[in-house]
Amino acid sequence: MTTIRADRLRNVLVVEDNADDFELTRLAFASCGCDATLHCAGDGQECMDYLRREGPYADASTPDLVLLDINMPQMDGFEVMSRIAGDADLRHIPVIILTTSDAEDDVLRMYRLRCNAYVVKPANFTDFTRAMRSLIDFWNSSARIPSCWPNSGQSSV
Repeated sequence: MTTIRADRLRNVLVVEDNADDFELTRLAFASCGCDATLHCAGDGQECMDYLRREGPYADASTPDLVLLDINMPQMDGFEVMSRIAGDADLRHIPVIILTTSDAEDDVLRMYRLRCNAYVVKPANFTDFTRAMRSLIDFWNSSARIPSCWPNSGQSSV
């Protein structure tokens, strides 16, 4: 098994209302050898507070990647994606939809809102880990992200 180093992917915001699903994501990243720091936002409003550095997130760093679930309380993933895409200070942040929904309408709607990719959560841990390994490998090896995000004062490398 190859270890994937988080040379570029250092901070990941996981927007997930299910604590068990967040833990699976954390375990999958760890089993891939990725030492990126995973932050959890339990709903859409908390995600927006984190990204805008409001309230308890005043010192939060700009994530290198957002993993966004669709079905959440208060503000669902569609509303979050719409707000991110409509905010000049946030729209540069890559957003991967990570959800159980494989509905064609949901996929199309998210791409219309400018998500970077849409991933249906695999049902078992082995397949989930394989999907996370692929995602991590792409963002660390193939994709290029800025060394410093605009308006953040934070370096991602």
